[in-house]
Amino acid sequence: MGSYASLIPLVLMFVIFYFLLIRPQQRKSKDRNSMLRALKKGDKVTTIGGLHGTIVELTDDIAVLKVNDVTKLTFDRSAVNNVTARGETKTDKPEKSGAKSEAKSEAKAKEETSTEASV
Repeated sequence: MGSYASLIPLVLMFVIFYFLLIRPQQRKSKDRNSMLRALKKGDKVTTIGGLHGTIVELTDDIAVLKVNDVTKLTFDRSAVNNVTARGETKTDKPEKSGAKSEAKSEAKAKEETSTEASV
């Protein structure tokens, strides 16, 4: 009975370490891996060195960042620290047929305002 009593504090310390140290670290690692998998062209990111840029090329292990109009730098994908802004997806843009009808309605509105002004 005495040997079991001496093991209880040891087991209790392991459980506390698991919930305070190991589990949060696993969750943080899981979140970082999912962020790295979700990277795409157009995302604005910050590297672990503090460099800010926009992703222009992306492979399985390399990210090419555009820092300004002429400078492109190549980094390991794992060097990305966080995403500051997500890039726009192509599905967010209006469809061509909707854009044409929108342009027609704008042109019609301009004609009406110009005829009213001349009268």
